[in-house]
Formats: sequence, C-alpha cells, structure tokens
Amino acid sequence: MSFESFLTYLSLEKNYSPHTVTAYKKDIQEFIAFASGVYNIVDINKVEYPIIRNWIIKLVGKGVTNRTINRKIASLKAYYKFIQKIGVVDLNPLITHKALKTKKKLEVPFSKSEMDKILKQIPFDNDFEGARDKLLIEFLYATGIRRAELISLKLSDFNSAKTTIKVLGKRNKERVLPLVPSILPFLSSYIEQRFSLETIVDKDILFLTKSGHKIYETLVYRVINKYLSMVSPKVKKSPHILRHTFAIHLLNNGADLNAVKELLGHSSLASTQVYTHNSIAELKKVHAKAHPRNKD
Repeated sequence: MSFESFLTYLSLEKNYSPHTVTAYKKDIQEFIAFASGVYNIVDINKVEYPIIRNWIIKLVGKGVTNRTINRKIASLKAYYKFIQKIGVVDLNPLITHKALKTKKKLEVPFSKSEMDKILKQIPFDNDFEGARDKLLIEFLYATGIRRAELISLKLSDFNSAKTTIKVLGKRNKERVLPLVPSILPFLSSYIEQRFSLETIVDKDILFLTKSGHKIYETLVYRVINKYLSMVSPKVKKSPHILRHTFAIHLLNNGADLNAVKELLGHSSLASTQVYTHNSIAELKKVHAKAHPRNKD
C-alpha cells in the first residue's frame, strides 16, 4: 500500500511527469525483485542498509554505470524518505549513503547560428503538424520551459494582453514568463490550425496531436530530434538541450543569474549555476578584448 501511495504522491503532490514516475517505479521494483529473490524479503519497508549495499555491488559487477546506480538509489532513497514521513518506518536506511563518484556530464548547447537556421531557414509543412512543430521549438527555446511543462500548457495560460504565459512547474509552483514578440505570429498560426481540427478531445490543452489529444513526451522528443538533426551534427538533441541553450544564450548576453533562475523555475541558485561553466568561454573573450593588460 505504501508503494502505491508513494507513486501517487510523486504524481499528484510532487507533480512529476508520468515518465519520471514510471522511472521511480521501475527502479524500486528492481530492488524489490533483488531483495525477495536473494534474501527472501517481501516487505522492503524492513530492509536494512547492508542489503542495499549488496545490491549496489551486484549492479557494479554487472557493469551498470555509477550514474545509473545513483539514479536507482535516489529513487529508493526518496521512497524511504516518504514512508518515514508517513510513519511506516522510524529510520531511512539510506540516510548516511554517499553517492558513487561520476564523471561530470558535459551538455553542449546549440549555437546561435544553429538556432537561427532551424527557426529561420528550415521549411516546416504548411499544415497543423508543421505549425505545431514550429511553435513547439520556438516555445522551448524562447522560454526555457521543461518538456513536462510544455505538454501541460493550457490555452487559458496565455495572456494575449500582457504577452505572457503561465507555467506550472515542479511541486506545483507557478511562474509567469514573458513571450518574445517574434513567437506571436507562430502562436496565432498554430491556434488557427488547431481550431480547424475535426476532433479536439483535450479542449483546454494548448499543444495537441492531429487526433486532438494532448501531446506526449516521446512526440516532443521526436520533433526536437528531427529538426535539430537538420542543422547540427551534435549527438544529443533533446528538449532539455534547448532549455540548456536558452539559459546559456541568456547568460552569454549578460542576463543576471538570479533572473535566469526565476525564468527556469529553479528552487535554488545552485541548480542554475551549472549553466555558468559554458558562459565562461564567452567571458574570457570579452575579457581578452576589453582588459588593458591583454593589449600589452
């Protein structure tokens, strides 16, 4: 019962996407299979840390990366934290666990020229899906919102008078974002195409499939991957890279870090600071051109 309650908590209270909830579920079910298969333990609420440590050792032995192991343990740790909170257990067995060391993951943002190519040169089909895909990419790059946030946008979230969009982020935190003027014609074109659909099932949702249903995560990924592949040889082409690109381009053009934090919907500045390492290169260029000592 506590496991199902935990999944409901992630979905409704933490406002995690279905994809994220499924990932947590799979990680914990994998551990349940290990605990019951090796130690004949059915109730994981009674597990102690040595058993979890042995699971980690087994995963390492199977060649699972430290990054993946840390993700699995984070899922398990969140579960134990939840059942401790509701009084099922007195102590979280992972309270003193330290994450395995991992190599820093380098995410390469798209350049301004690459974004200009996709937004100004790539021809989109003159139909509903073409208008939607164009707006979808414009939205992700212009606002830096998360994929799950994009999928959940409603028609009523758009304020045409103020040219803003209301976004529901993690932990049900709302933020209002400005929209650049250049996105408005694409929004207007898409909405016109949207109302011409024969059937609209999810009437309040902004982004729909051609069958009138709310778009889904895989579709967003496919759209981004398809069009970014036309302009860039970079290996990673995901919605998150557009969020990354949004932040880097703002910082490179002098945006305040705290302002970028608010736009991204981060709860702490530390989350935003991961983007600053990419802007250091731009700062070095400015420094090299402007500082008197570099001219000696």
